[in-house]
Amino acid sequence: MPSVSVSVVIPALNEEEPIADVVRSCLATGLPREVIVVDNGSTDRTAEFARAAGARVVEAPRGYGRACAAGVAAVSPGCEIIVFLDGDGSDCPELMERLVRPIVEGTHDFVIGSRTRGEREPGSMNAPQVFAGYLAGWLIRPLYGVRYTDMCPFRAIRRGALVQLGMKERTYGWNLEMQMRAARAGLRILEVPVAHRCRTGGESKVSGTLRGTFVAGTRIMATLFRVALER
Repeated sequence: MPSVSVSVVIPALNEEEPIADVVRSCLATGLPREVIVVDNGSTDRTAEFARAAGARVVEAPRGYGRACAAGVAAVSPGCEIIVFLDGDGSDCPELMERLVRPIVEGTHDFVIGSRTRGEREPGSMNAPQVFAGYLAGWLIRPLYGVRYTDMCPFRAIRRGALVQLGMKERTYGWNLEMQMRAARAGLRILEVPVAHRCRTGGESKVSGTLRGTFVAGTRIMATLFRVALER
């Protein structure tokens, strides 16, 4: 695969247990020139452990979208492709090439992993998460003609294309907003199956509690309608 500049962005909130392994696993692929962990207001040693593992750490106020935006702003000037994944150990960095290669080869601009089409460790996704991915895809297809099956955080996108999308979302709707804006902009989009594991430490901020699931779901649906109604 030709050499390109790949930056990995990892939003993280109180992930001191898994974060070092996640960073090391990303670097072990040999693909990223930098791994940026965005400390999203952690009260534990997430930032310390991330630095020790080889990541550059930046800070952002609470909010998943704010963390992603801060990571994008922090990538090195020569970055050509940005890979996003979560810091809880549930995504599989060893599959990064599967997302990056189509962009490097020039066939696609945006590649998103699909956990629902891949192999999932039992308990790694709850029923509302699976349903939400299919529901969002069902609602987006008539709008833009693109079929998604998931809102997986594990994704890669050409940096220039991402900048042109004009992302605004600052909460859990970030992933969905990116998918909708990418489809509306006519980006060349590919969805590939990826494996998914149970988190390897810490507590889930979304699927771990009924409140977390409700709040995330509400914000995601609000994002869907906001972006769909934009002129």
